[in-house]
Amino acid sequence: MTDSGPVIDWLLRSDPAIRWQVMRDLLDVPKAEWKIERANVETGGWGARLLSYQDADGQWAGGSFLPAAFDPREWREVGQPWTATSFTLSQLREFGLDPSSERAKRTVALIGANARWDEGGQPYWQGEVEECINGRTVADGAYFGIDVSAIVDRLVAERLDDGGWNCERINGSVRSSFATTINVLEGLLEYENATGGTPQSQQARRSGEEYLLERNLFRRLGTGAPADEQFLFFTHPNRWRYDILRGLDYFRSSAMLDRADPDPRLGEAIDHLRSRRSGDGTWPLDWTAPGRVWFDIDDGVGQPSRWITLRAMRVLKWWEN
Repeated sequence: MTDSGPVIDWLLRSDPAIRWQVMRDLLDVPKAEWKIERANVETGGWGARLLSYQDADGQWAGGSFLPAAFDPREWREVGQPWTATSFTLSQLREFGLDPSSERAKRTVALIGANARWDEGGQPYWQGEVEECINGRTVADGAYFGIDVSAIVDRLVAERLDDGGWNCERINGSVRSSFATTINVLEGLLEYENATGGTPQSQQARRSGEEYLLERNLFRRLGTGAPADEQFLFFTHPNRWRYDILRGLDYFRSSAMLDRADPDPRLGEAIDHLRSRRSGDGTWPLDWTAPGRVWFDIDDGVGQPSRWITLRAMRVLKWWEN
Protein backbone atom coordinates (compact mmCIF):
# COMPACT_ATOMS: atom_id res chain seq x y z
CA MET A 1 0.00 0.00 0.00
CA THR A 2 1.21 3.48 -0.85
CA ASP A 3 2.54 5.38 2.16
CA SER A 4 -0.36 7.49 3.38
CA GLY A 5 1.83 10.27 4.78
CA PRO A 6 1.93 12.39 1.59
CA VAL A 7 -1.80 11.84 1.10
CA ILE A 8 -2.52 13.05 4.63
CA ASP A 9 -0.38 16.13 3.97
CA TRP A 10 -2.30 16.75 0.73
CA LEU A 11 -5.62 16.52 2.60
CA LEU A 12 -4.41 18.87 5.33
CA ARG A 13 -3.51 21.49 2.72
CA SER A 14 -7.18 21.65 1.80
CA ASP A 15 -10.28 23.36 3.20
CA PRO A 16 -11.20 23.49 6.92
CA ALA A 17 -14.11 21.14 6.10
CA ILE A 18 -11.59 18.49 5.09
CA ARG A 19 -8.91 19.29 7.66
CA TRP A 20 -10.97 18.88 10.80
CA GLN A 21 -12.26 15.48 9.66
CA VAL A 22 -8.74 14.32 8.80
CA MET A 23 -7.68 15.35 12.31
CA ARG A 24 -10.59 13.50 13.92
CA ASP A 25 -10.93 10.41 11.71
CA LEU A 26 -7.42 9.70 10.42
CA LEU A 27 -5.02 11.25 12.94
CA ASP A 28 -7.01 10.72 16.17
CA VAL A 29 -6.29 14.27 17.27
CA PRO A 30 -7.91 15.19 20.62
CA LYS A 31 -11.40 16.64 20.31
CA ALA A 32 -10.37 19.99 21.78
CA GLU A 33 -7.97 20.45 18.86
CA TRP A 34 -10.16 19.35 15.95
CA LYS A 35 -13.04 21.44 17.28
CA ILE A 36 -10.89 24.55 16.84
CA GLU A 37 -10.35 23.64 13.18
CA ARG A 38 -14.02 22.75 12.77
CA ALA A 39 -14.99 26.26 13.88
CA ASN A 40 -13.18 27.58 10.82
CA VAL A 41 -15.83 26.02 8.56
CA GLU A 42 -18.10 28.95 9.41
CA THR A 43 -15.54 31.67 8.83
CA GLY A 44 -13.34 30.42 5.99
CA GLY A 45 -13.31 28.28 2.88
CA TRP A 46 -16.22 26.38 1.42
CA GLY A 47 -18.49 26.70 4.44
CA ALA A 48 -18.14 30.48 4.66
CA ARG A 49 -18.63 30.72 0.92
CA LEU A 50 -21.90 28.76 1.05
CA LEU A 51 -23.11 30.88 3.96
CA SER A 52 -22.36 34.04 1.98
CA TYR A 53 -25.00 33.03 -0.58
CA GLN A 54 -27.74 32.71 2.03
CA ASP A 55 -30.87 34.81 1.56
CA ALA A 56 -32.00 37.22 4.26
CA ASP A 57 -34.91 34.91 5.14
CA GLY A 58 -32.54 31.99 5.83
CA GLN A 59 -33.07 30.11 2.58
CA TRP A 60 -30.79 29.62 -0.39
CA ALA A 61 -31.79 30.49 -3.96
CA GLY A 62 -35.24 31.48 -2.71
CA GLY A 63 -36.62 27.95 -2.39
CA SER A 64 -36.68 24.72 -0.37
CA PHE A 65 -36.00 22.01 -2.97
CA LEU A 66 -35.91 24.10 -6.14
CA PRO A 67 -34.62 27.64 -6.73
CA ALA A 68 -37.18 30.42 -6.99
CA ALA A 69 -38.61 30.97 -10.49
CA PHE A 70 -37.29 27.56 -11.53
CA ASP A 71 -37.93 26.64 -15.17
CA PRO A 72 -38.44 22.87 -15.70
CA ARG A 73 -36.56 23.18 -18.99
CA GLU A 74 -33.38 23.69 -16.94
CA TRP A 75 -33.75 20.22 -15.42
CA ARG A 76 -34.32 18.66 -18.84
CA GLU A 77 -31.59 20.54 -20.69
CA VAL A 78 -28.91 21.18 -18.03
CA GLY A 79 -29.70 18.95 -15.05
CA GLN A 80 -31.26 19.15 -11.62
CA PRO A 81 -30.27 22.37 -9.81
CA TRP A 82 -28.53 21.93 -6.45
CA THR A 83 -28.55 25.48 -5.07
CA ALA A 84 -31.78 25.59 -3.05
CA THR A 85 -32.04 25.23 0.72
CA SER A 86 -32.32 21.45 1.06
CA PHE A 87 -29.11 20.54 -0.76
CA THR A 88 -27.15 23.51 0.58
CA LEU A 89 -28.03 22.73 4.18
CA SER A 90 -27.01 19.09 3.69
CA GLN A 91 -23.69 20.23 2.30
CA LEU A 92 -23.08 22.45 5.32
CA ARG A 93 -23.77 19.42 7.51
CA GLU A 94 -21.24 17.42 5.53
CA PHE A 95 -18.73 20.25 5.89
CA GLY A 96 -19.30 20.13 9.64
CA LEU A 97 -20.75 23.56 10.39
CA ASP A 98 -20.91 23.60 14.19
CA PRO A 99 -24.60 23.12 15.08
CA SER A 100 -24.07 24.96 18.37
CA SER A 101 -22.86 28.13 16.63
CA GLU A 102 -25.09 31.17 16.59
CA ARG A 103 -25.01 31.22 12.80
CA ALA A 104 -26.28 27.66 12.60
CA LYS A 105 -29.00 28.26 15.19
CA ARG A 106 -30.16 31.40 13.41
CA THR A 107 -30.17 29.62 10.06
CA VAL A 108 -32.36 26.69 11.09
CA ALA A 109 -34.74 29.01 12.95
CA LEU A 110 -35.15 31.23 9.88
CA ILE A 111 -35.70 28.21 7.67
CA GLY A 112 -38.37 26.95 10.04
CA ALA A 113 -40.11 30.34 9.97
CA ASN A 114 -39.88 31.09 6.26
CA ALA A 115 -39.25 28.01 4.11
CA ARG A 116 -42.09 26.01 2.62
CA TRP A 117 -41.81 22.86 0.55
CA ASP A 118 -42.52 23.14 -3.15
CA GLU A 119 -44.74 20.05 -2.92
CA GLY A 120 -47.61 20.84 -0.55
CA GLY A 121 -46.42 24.13 0.91
CA GLN A 122 -45.90 22.72 4.40
CA PRO A 123 -43.31 24.27 6.75
CA TYR A 124 -39.80 23.00 6.13
CA TRP A 125 -39.22 21.16 9.39
CA GLN A 126 -42.53 19.29 9.05
CA GLY A 127 -40.99 17.42 6.13
CA GLU A 128 -41.88 16.90 2.50
CA VAL A 129 -43.87 14.01 1.00
CA GLU A 130 -41.03 11.92 -0.46
CA GLU A 131 -38.97 9.50 1.63
CA CYS A 132 -35.67 10.40 -0.03
CA ILE A 133 -36.10 14.10 0.74
CA ASN A 134 -37.43 13.41 4.22
CA GLY A 135 -34.45 11.19 5.05
CA ARG A 136 -32.09 14.08 4.35
CA THR A 137 -34.37 16.51 6.18
CA VAL A 138 -34.24 14.29 9.26
CA ALA A 139 -30.44 14.10 9.02
CA ASP A 140 -30.13 17.88 8.72
CA GLY A 141 -32.71 18.61 11.40
CA ALA A 142 -31.30 16.15 13.91
CA TYR A 143 -27.76 17.40 13.32
CA PHE A 144 -28.77 21.03 13.79
CA GLY A 145 -30.91 20.37 16.88
CA ILE A 146 -34.43 20.44 15.41
CA ASP A 147 -37.19 18.15 16.66
CA VAL A 148 -37.85 15.97 13.60
CA SER A 149 -39.54 13.12 15.48
CA ALA A 150 -42.77 13.49 13.48
CA ILE A 151 -40.88 12.96 10.21
CA VAL A 152 -39.09 9.98 11.74
CA ASP A 153 -42.41 8.41 12.71
CA ARG A 154 -43.65 8.90 9.16
CA LEU A 155 -40.54 7.28 7.67
CA VAL A 156 -40.83 4.31 10.04
CA ALA A 157 -44.42 3.80 8.87
CA GLU A 158 -43.40 4.03 5.20
CA ARG A 159 -40.89 1.18 5.34
CA LEU A 160 -41.57 -1.51 2.74
CA ASP A 161 -41.85 -5.25 3.36
CA ASP A 162 -38.30 -5.95 2.15
CA GLY A 163 -36.93 -3.69 4.89
CA GLY A 164 -36.00 -0.53 3.00
CA TRP A 165 -37.63 2.47 1.39
CA ASN A 166 -38.49 3.76 -2.07
CA CYS A 167 -39.62 7.27 -2.94
CA GLU A 168 -41.74 5.71 -5.70
CA ARG A 169 -43.88 3.95 -3.09
CA ILE A 170 -46.56 6.58 -3.59
CA ASN A 171 -46.68 5.54 -7.25
CA GLY A 172 -47.13 1.88 -6.38
CA SER A 173 -43.58 0.58 -5.92
CA VAL A 174 -43.34 -2.29 -3.44
CA ARG A 175 -39.57 -2.81 -3.73
CA SER A 176 -37.00 -0.69 -1.94
CA SER A 177 -34.30 1.26 -3.71
CA PHE A 178 -30.65 1.63 -2.71
CA ALA A 179 -30.76 5.42 -3.06
CA THR A 180 -33.89 6.06 -1.02
CA THR A 181 -32.81 3.56 1.62
CA ILE A 182 -29.39 5.16 2.19
CA ASN A 183 -30.97 8.62 2.48
CA VAL A 184 -33.42 7.37 5.11
CA LEU A 185 -30.76 5.38 6.96
CA GLU A 186 -28.47 8.39 7.24
CA GLY A 187 -31.38 10.36 8.66
CA LEU A 188 -32.32 7.69 11.19
CA LEU A 189 -28.69 7.32 12.25
CA GLU A 190 -28.29 11.07 12.76
CA TYR A 191 -31.56 11.12 14.72
CA GLU A 192 -30.41 8.24 16.91
CA ASN A 193 -27.03 9.87 17.43
CA ALA A 194 -28.74 13.09 18.56
CA THR A 195 -31.63 11.71 20.61
CA GLY A 196 -31.08 8.00 21.19
CA GLY A 197 -33.96 7.26 18.83
CA THR A 198 -37.01 5.16 19.63
CA PRO A 199 -37.41 1.36 19.62
CA GLN A 200 -39.34 1.76 16.37
CA SER A 201 -36.72 3.93 14.65
CA GLN A 202 -33.91 1.66 15.85
CA GLN A 203 -35.68 -1.40 14.46
CA ALA A 204 -36.34 0.37 11.17
CA ARG A 205 -32.68 1.30 10.90
CA ARG A 206 -31.69 -2.32 11.46
CA SER A 207 -34.05 -3.54 8.75
CA GLY A 208 -32.78 -0.93 6.28
CA GLU A 209 -29.21 -1.95 7.00
CA GLU A 210 -30.12 -5.59 6.44
CA TYR A 211 -31.64 -4.67 3.07
CA LEU A 212 -28.26 -3.32 1.91
CA LEU A 213 -26.14 -5.99 3.59
CA GLU A 214 -28.12 -8.86 2.06
CA ARG A 215 -27.19 -7.34 -1.31
CA ASN A 216 -23.51 -6.80 -0.43
CA LEU A 217 -24.18 -3.06 -0.90
CA PHE A 218 -24.64 -3.29 -4.67
CA ARG A 219 -26.03 -6.61 -5.92
CA ARG A 220 -29.52 -7.72 -6.88
CA LEU A 221 -30.87 -10.20 -4.38
CA GLY A 222 -32.32 -12.51 -7.02
CA THR A 223 -29.56 -12.72 -9.65
CA GLY A 224 -26.49 -11.46 -7.82
CA ALA A 225 -25.74 -9.06 -10.67
CA PRO A 226 -24.94 -5.42 -9.87
CA ALA A 227 -28.21 -3.56 -9.38
CA ASP A 228 -26.61 -0.59 -11.13
CA GLU A 229 -23.04 -0.49 -12.48
CA GLN A 230 -22.88 3.17 -11.44
CA PHE A 231 -22.98 2.11 -7.78
CA LEU A 232 -19.35 0.99 -8.26
CA PHE A 233 -18.17 4.45 -9.35
CA PHE A 234 -17.64 7.22 -6.84
CA THR A 235 -19.33 10.61 -7.00
CA HIS A 236 -19.31 13.70 -4.84
CA PRO A 237 -21.39 15.39 -3.63
CA ASN A 238 -23.74 12.42 -3.59
CA ARG A 239 -26.84 14.59 -3.09
CA TRP A 240 -29.54 11.87 -3.22
CA ARG A 241 -27.50 9.35 -5.22
CA TYR A 242 -26.06 6.08 -3.95
CA ASP A 243 -22.67 4.46 -4.43
CA ILE A 244 -20.87 1.81 -2.39
CA LEU A 245 -18.52 4.34 -0.78
CA ARG A 246 -21.50 6.21 0.59
CA GLY A 247 -22.82 2.89 1.87
CA LEU A 248 -19.50 1.96 3.48
CA ASP A 249 -19.14 5.35 5.11
CA TYR A 250 -22.63 4.96 6.55
CA PHE A 251 -21.89 1.50 7.97
CA ARG A 252 -18.70 2.82 9.53
CA SER A 253 -20.70 5.51 11.36
CA SER A 254 -23.40 3.02 12.32
CA ALA A 255 -20.93 0.52 13.75
CA MET A 256 -19.16 3.24 15.71
CA LEU A 257 -22.45 4.37 17.25
CA ASP A 258 -23.40 0.79 18.08
CA ARG A 259 -19.86 -0.17 19.16
CA ALA A 260 -20.15 -3.10 16.78
CA ASP A 261 -17.63 -4.95 14.65
CA PRO A 262 -17.79 -4.50 10.86
CA ASP A 263 -20.23 -6.85 9.16
CA PRO A 264 -18.30 -9.35 6.98
CA ARG A 265 -20.84 -8.86 4.18
CA LEU A 266 -19.16 -5.51 3.54
CA GLY A 267 -16.01 -7.33 2.46
CA GLU A 268 -16.70 -7.38 -1.28
CA ALA A 269 -17.39 -3.64 -1.32
CA ILE A 270 -14.20 -3.08 0.69
CA ASP A 271 -12.19 -5.06 -1.88
CA HIS A 272 -13.63 -2.95 -4.68
CA LEU A 273 -12.79 0.24 -2.77
CA ARG A 274 -9.19 -0.91 -2.39
CA SER A 275 -8.99 -1.75 -6.09
CA ARG A 276 -9.95 1.78 -7.08
CA ARG A 277 -7.05 3.42 -5.26
CA SER A 278 -4.61 5.21 -7.56
CA GLY A 279 -0.88 4.64 -7.48
CA ASP A 280 -0.33 7.89 -5.59
CA GLY A 281 -2.60 6.71 -2.76
CA THR A 282 -5.60 8.87 -3.64
CA TRP A 283 -9.01 8.08 -5.12
CA PRO A 284 -10.37 9.92 -8.17
CA LEU A 285 -13.72 11.54 -8.76
CA ASP A 286 -15.43 9.17 -11.20
CA TRP A 287 -18.42 11.31 -12.08
CA THR A 288 -20.53 14.19 -10.88
CA ALA A 289 -24.19 14.98 -11.39
CA PRO A 290 -24.96 17.76 -13.88
CA GLY A 291 -26.85 20.83 -12.75
CA ARG A 292 -26.49 24.28 -11.24
CA VAL A 293 -24.19 24.52 -8.20
CA TRP A 294 -22.87 27.39 -6.10
CA PHE A 295 -19.29 26.32 -6.84
CA ASP A 296 -17.23 23.19 -7.51
CA ILE A 297 -15.23 21.65 -4.69
CA ASP A 298 -13.32 19.02 -6.67
CA ASP A 299 -10.80 19.46 -9.48
CA GLY A 300 -12.84 17.56 -12.05
CA VAL A 301 -13.77 14.06 -13.14
CA GLY A 302 -10.76 11.77 -13.29
CA GLN A 303 -8.74 13.94 -10.90
CA PRO A 304 -7.87 13.02 -7.31
CA SER A 305 -10.75 13.94 -5.00
CA ARG A 306 -10.06 15.01 -1.45
CA TRP A 307 -13.59 14.17 -0.35
CA ILE A 308 -13.58 10.69 -1.82
CA THR A 309 -10.05 10.06 -0.54
CA LEU A 310 -10.97 11.19 2.99
CA ARG A 311 -14.02 8.95 3.07
CA ALA A 312 -12.18 5.97 1.59
CA MET A 313 -9.26 6.27 4.01
CA ARG A 314 -11.45 6.51 7.10
CA VAL A 315 -13.51 3.53 5.95
CA LEU A 316 -10.37 1.43 5.45
CA LYS A 317 -8.88 2.57 8.76
CA TRP A 318 -12.06 1.46 10.53
CA TRP A 319 -12.22 -1.84 8.64
CA GLU A 320 -8.57 -2.76 9.13
CA ASN A 321 -8.52 -1.85 12.81
